[in-house]
Amino acid sequence: MEEKKSNPIKAILYISVWVIIWGTLGSLIDYPLYKNKIYLEGSIYQYLTFAITAILSIIGAKFFYKKFDL
Repeated sequence: MEEKKSNPIKAILYISVWVIIWGTLGSLIDYPLYKNKIYLEGSIYQYLTFAITAILSIIGAKFFYKKFDL
């Protein structure tokens, strides 16, 4: 059997894309909550918004990593 060689450039790009997805998703959720004064900038709720979207992004990244040949 052939051993699969990992490509570090592809892995770095894959992680970078997921960081962008996480930041975008977190910001899209955060913006209306902040503008409608649901919470204030720097509050625990803003941190929770980004923490939860980070967890969802990690789960998505792990799920899709198996589907791609990296």
